[in-house]
Amino acid sequence: MNNLQKRIAEVFTKPSIVSAFATITEEGKPWVRYVCAVIGDDFKIRFATFADSRKVAEIKRNPNVHLTCGKFDQKIEVYLQIEATASITASKEERENMWYEHLGAFFKGSDDPNYAVMVLDPLRVEIYGPGLQGPEVWEK
Repeated sequence: MNNLQKRIAEVFTKPSIVSAFATITEEGKPWVRYVCAVIGDDFKIRFATFADSRKVAEIKRNPNVHLTCGKFDQKIEVYLQIEATASITASKEERENMWYEHLGAFFKGSDDPNYAVMVLDPLRVEIYGPGLQGPEVWEK
């Protein structure tokens, strides 16, 4: 990862991070929902999802997605606008790597057949924060 990619990845380690994930519905309208996203050493973003969820059907029709995330506490710190392509996986390795205790409230375990992992491959990331006049941009 280059220096800008490392700064982008750091946002995902901050407490109080909020991520809003947007897809396009069958009717061609945007739909946004909160997700708990993490970023890997491969610079891909992942989060858990139900395999039969609306968002899975939406990305199968149109894999172009958007994720907005950042730390919003008493003040706005750094935040990201991420354009990406999405895919869904139910591979054993991905599900086990993504698994954490809190997911037990939604799934029976990492082998639950309705547990899947959404994988976002960033194409463009804009990073905003205090002291920046405009975004810093990373593009694939």
